[in-house]
Amino acid sequence: MHLSTGQARRRLLLAAAAATASVLVAGGPTTAAPRTDAAADPGDRQQQYAAAAAEYGVPETVLLGVSYLESRWDTHAGRPSTSGGYGPMHLTDADQVAATPSSAHVDADEDPRGDDSRPLTLDPAVAAAPSGDLLPRASLQTVDAAAALTGLPVEALRTDAGANIRGGAAVLASYQKELGGPVGAGGDPAAWYAAVARYSGADTEDAAAAFADEVYDQIGLGATRTTDDGQRVDLTAAAVTPDESGLHRLGLRRAERPDGLECPVRLACEWIPAPYEKYGPNPGDYGNHDLGNRPAQQKIEYIVIHDTEGYFGPSVKLVQDKTYLGWHYTLRSVDGYVAQHIKARDVGWHAGNWYVNAKSIGIEHEGFAGHGTWYTEAMYRASAKLVRHLALRFRIPLDRQHILGHDNVPGTTAGTVRGMHWDPGPYWDWSHYFDLMKVPFRSTGTPRTGLVTIDPDYATNQPAFYGCNQQPPGVPTPTPPAAPCPLRGSSSVILRTAPSLDAPLVNDPGLRPDGTPDTMYVSDHGARASAGQTYALAGVAGDWTAIWYLGQKAWFQNPASAPTAKWTHGFVVTPRPGRTSIPVYGRAYPEASAYPAGVPVQAISPLQYTFPAGQRYALGGILPGEYYRAVSFDGSAPGDRTVVRGDNRYVQLQFGHRVMFANLDDVLILPAAVGAPR
Repeated sequence: MHLSTGQARRRLLLAAAAATASVLVAGGPTTAAPRTDAAADPGDRQQQYAAAAAEYGVPETVLLGVSYLESRWDTHAGRPSTSGGYGPMHLTDADQVAATPSSAHVDADEDPRGDDSRPLTLDPAVAAAPSGDLLPRASLQTVDAAAALTGLPVEALRTDAGANIRGGAAVLASYQKELGGPVGAGGDPAAWYAAVARYSGADTEDAAAAFADEVYDQIGLGATRTTDDGQRVDLTAAAVTPDESGLHRLGLRRAERPDGLECPVRLACEWIPAPYEKYGPNPGDYGNHDLGNRPAQQKIEYIVIHDTEGYFGPSVKLVQDKTYLGWHYTLRSVDGYVAQHIKARDVGWHAGNWYVNAKSIGIEHEGFAGHGTWYTEAMYRASAKLVRHLALRFRIPLDRQHILGHDNVPGTTAGTVRGMHWDPGPYWDWSHYFDLMKVPFRSTGTPRTGLVTIDPDYATNQPAFYGCNQQPPGVPTPTPPAAPCPLRGSSSVILRTAPSLDAPLVNDPGLRPDGTPDTMYVSDHGARASAGQTYALAGVAGDWTAIWYLGQKAWFQNPASAPTAKWTHGFVVTPRPGRTSIPVYGRAYPEASAYPAGVPVQAISPLQYTFPAGQRYALGGILPGEYYRAVSFDGSAPGDRTVVRGDNRYVQLQFGHRVMFANLDDVLILPAAVGAPR
């Protein structure tokens, strides 16, 4: 979404930040001079936590737990999160948030509803109009508070991990003192609950409590990991029953949580409805979603993961505009707070493909796919809890065939392929996300079982993308060449035409019909496979593995010493004998004879890809041919708010980076081990 941020907004943010910093200084310890005598090896991250905890009187388990919930102890090379937080302690800088560019979440020529029977055209000015708080007031400018409390320069607090940890410990201790709680590194971690809740930056009591609950849950579980800059950090598990009595003293707003809110009980969630309203004289002049009766009338097959390409406050303003789009949930970066806008029974306009819209729940995450910011741990955790809850409730399989990125949703017809979205982008950590949902990607086979699931090590897998902050609409053809993106962890592996780093990238004919190779432009996903996606094995050559991809053989590096994929088992589809090739589709619609009188037939339009004989693609499921008819505000149009079903059945395929569909009558379904390369 395109979100504007003016100078007045920035001044208000900074004024509020200054007031917050002054309160912290008044309630915290005396300003200290920068420490020059390192009490521990400055390269030992574990000791940096221990030293900061001792210096400011914070129990070390609490400091480690808070930092884990903010960043998983990562540094992100000094780059900010979407919410302007820096370093392992996520010290926020509102000025940097306001300065972060936003981009158009909806292109000028895109139809986000994706229904040929009623094309939707949006006014670009609508996306540019809304304003709103970019950060909750409680989270503004903690980096300035940390500077005042420690005497360290702001730049060091942003970019130096040790300084950042000291700053976070100082801010946390100042909160504890302001609440009248005991301070001391050897003190009882249970007494720090309210201070931990405040550190979340949340502006609602339930969001602050949810963050604190996650911290104390993590303390109970413990953690050990190697950070993104190679530091080993341990949090020893400890049973702690936190004292929650101080939470109400934070004076935070209590969010509206009416009966029927579709969120897990422990998730901070609020009902902020999207409007179902008429705005013009025609029956189709209404927004910004459709009424439905799911799952009774139509099964919910998918949950679609989006990013907002903007900030939480203005994004929520947009979903409240009846002339714009509707999606089901929006998540905030700084604290994982969730707003629900549409009930699961109803159909949002979010994915650009009406077939997928009609069978999915859309979840927007505050963030940017390629602007160099990072998605916070608090938001990953909240999203994982929400998706797991919805998947269990609606019997949606927790796998990458059904938990889709917006970048995995196919174009509806050949003409829409180039305009489909690429969020949440190559920097979304799918492997960690599924770990949080308690369904980690596992190896369940061998090369002989015929399927491979992409799963590179996120931290060390750092493809050399370019064009961050410079994404134009549509297919990127930057001239002159765009600047390199900073190297950072990614879920994506790069696909080449041969098992060599010198080989060209594969071609996506939907993006480049002239046959030229795809590129490393950050928004160009035509030669990528992403963590959790499963493909049919096409060959192995030394450290390289080939998969079938968009009608061709595509190679990626997969050395045994540092594998980027896992072997698995399952089923594949291949054209029936006698077929030289078969078509693939972007939607699974019924045959013409299935439509009742008065309901226009929806074309079964093949995409520009072909599925040749001899190739195999991973089966993602068997689906009925369906079309949900919804074209009028009051349901008065012929056949409105009904599902048209016929005899057509389809198979879902992992055909490229996006899923696609083939007619069941055109294919054979085989165990992947049968006929797999040896």
